[in-house]
Amino acid sequence: MGLFSKFIAKIKGTSSFSPADWQELEEELIASDLGPTLTRSLMELAKKVKSENAESALTQILNEQLSFRSREPIVNESGISVVMVVGVNGTGKTTSVAKLASHYKASGQSVLIAAGDTFRAAAVDQLQTWGERIGVPVVAGKANSDPASVAFDAAKEAKDVGVNFLIIDTAGRLHNKSDLMAELEKVKRVVEKVSPVNEVLLVIDATTGQNGLAQAKVFTESVDVTGLIVTKLDGSAKGGVALAIEKELDIPIKWVGTGESYADFARFEPVLYIQGLLS
Repeated sequence: MGLFSKFIAKIKGTSSFSPADWQELEEELIASDLGPTLTRSLMELAKKVKSENAESALTQILNEQLSFRSREPIVNESGISVVMVVGVNGTGKTTSVAKLASHYKASGQSVLIAAGDTFRAAAVDQLQTWGERIGVPVVAGKANSDPASVAFDAAKEAKDVGVNFLIIDTAGRLHNKSDLMAELEKVKRVVEKVSPVNEVLLVIDATTGQNGLAQAKVFTESVDVTGLIVTKLDGSAKGGVALAIEKELDIPIKWVGTGESYADFARFEPVLYIQGLLS
């Protein structure tokens, strides 16, 4: 990413930043999906940085933009850990469900997946294919069946079998906010007749930039989001969106997806992320 690498190299040299240099930096930050508000704030702070401590000062400035909330997964120590995964279709939501399931299975946990995006047949087929590939059972209903019904059946099966994790894919249609809210609330309500929902993870595509932020606001108003999964955060120049998301929403990024393979999924590491912005 290296959004600030040119700035650090320049400020450490003998020449100072000209107005044209500052304008170039501002344009780069906006193009990297930090958004105008955060860009202006960072520009003001950057102008106060002295050459002898540029990197450490910028590290501190950038860290202060990130959420201070815990990035640890929220788990049920005495029963099933239920995770709802929400987000707009096309963000990598269904793939992220499979990747998260694979991660937990690889760490020795038993996992069940609920294919709750019933309005999109491809999503159900995709999860069933993933399930076979990674060795995780998938509970699915008929096409266009009630998502809450599928989630409820999966919760009952998870309880009967005694799995460690139930991961629920949900519909991602942003048809309108009130319908979305009602649908997600219904899924959560019926599942909690069996077991509490411990975590709600929102999937955001890093390449959608400020549009991703707008989508995130709708979802966070509809359901209590506890963490974020950012997909396609693969070191491109668009990586600044993660900073903007955390600054705007104060919701911690917990997981990142960087490719198509089930192995291209990991915990979000703020230290490494900030280093990437600087180097």
